[in-house]
Amino acid sequence: MSRYSHYASKEKNNEKKVNLEKLAAKPINKIRNLIDKRRELHVPPEKSLSNILPGYEENIITMRDVKIAYKRGMNERVVVDNLNLDIKRGEIFGLVGESGSGKTTVGRTIMRIIPIKSGEIRYNGHLISGKIPSLRKRELKTKIQMIFQDPSASLNERANIDYIVSEGIRAFHMFGSEEERLQKVESMMAQVGLRPEHLKRYPHEFSGGQRQRIGIARCMIMNPEIVVADEPISALDVSIRAQVLNLIKDFQVKNNMTVLFIAHDLSVVKYISDRIGVIYDGRLVELANADRLFAMPLHPYTKSLLSAVPIPDPREEKTKKIISYNPMMHHYRYDDLPQFYEVEPGHFVRANKSELEDYKKIIKKEQKGENK
Repeated sequence: MSRYSHYASKEKNNEKKVNLEKLAAKPINKIRNLIDKRRELHVPPEKSLSNILPGYEENIITMRDVKIAYKRGMNERVVVDNLNLDIKRGEIFGLVGESGSGKTTVGRTIMRIIPIKSGEIRYNGHLISGKIPSLRKRELKTKIQMIFQDPSASLNERANIDYIVSEGIRAFHMFGSEEERLQKVESMMAQVGLRPEHLKRYPHEFSGGQRQRIGIARCMIMNPEIVVADEPISALDVSIRAQVLNLIKDFQVKNNMTVLFIAHDLSVVKYISDRIGVIYDGRLVELANADRLFAMPLHPYTKSLLSAVPIPDPREEKTKKIISYNPMMHHYRYDDLPQFYEVEPGHFVRANKSELEDYKKIIKKEQKGENK
């Protein structure tokens, strides 16, 4: 045996050449078809996320007993605990709370950016939390999109607008030809109020409002079923905020899509949302229709948020009282812990049994006053 026997022999090299010649002899069309098949989404109709299962026609997102925690070394911090939430199909659901309350974490969990520790999240009745098939992961990326808070940080400064807006449809092959792709991009740019000549420019050449419009175009060109809008107007000027809100509302009505609108300003959320959920320290404390929540706030934390909403009249602004919330005011006991109760149809509040009776009395008094 040769001392250099661990190297490839001439016979083995000849075998490799033969294999390459056989591969090259195959028709080119077959190889192309093979590549196309790998690119396609092979999802059976019965397993597709678009297939709505019985009992889930109304709710597009269902969260049950969701617990989210961040780990740092041996320490673990629970950010969201025991979250039960249903987001209805075709609605704009507003999620409000102070900084650090966990509202952004909820949106990122639905996007599968942050994993959950326990519980389950379902989309159209299909489980999307934990380990799921790779094909379902791929399909979810087209169904759920996100509008980020900071338009400057969410756009690639090294790429032009044409590449940024069409990145999603390129990755998922959502166009037939280059002409069709360009037509889709130009049409979307026109819908967000930008011109076709802007496609060759770069993000640093635009203002903050224009950058957010580019981010909205990148999201909407995928034609998603649900959009997570993570404080999309907090980094913008006051004069531009209404334009961006109207733009999101127009897309929601035209495409009949669902929007999870995350914000900390209740006045803005009331303007755009159908229902509002108030979150504090990772727990939902109140949930109701937008008009009802403003007319009859029950939880002390909701009242404190409403008291902080600025009033346009300077005289009323001077005389208004700011309500401060202290979680120690509840005096919860181990045998009377708070739960999420439905006080009236569609109106939920976190309370213990004694607080629940007080809330029901408040609602009965209001109803008696209306009847009189």
